[in-house]
Amino acid sequence: MGTATAKKINPDDFILSALSPEDRLNAAFKIAGEAFKKTKLTMRDIDNAVKTVRRKAYGKKK
Repeated sequence: MGTATAKKINPDDFILSALSPEDRLNAAFKIAGEAFKKTKLTMRDIDNAVKTVRRKAYGKKK
């Protein structure tokens, strides 16, 4: 009989793999927004950066 080995799965990797690429990007932007909340960056700076990255990733949508 062969030896069965269980592969450990990182829950974060599993959760991210269940999301679409666009949903993963949205999650990353939410995390970044929280991370930069207490900096001198304005929400407008962050929004502009998000729009730039989204345009590069998905083309002009709206």
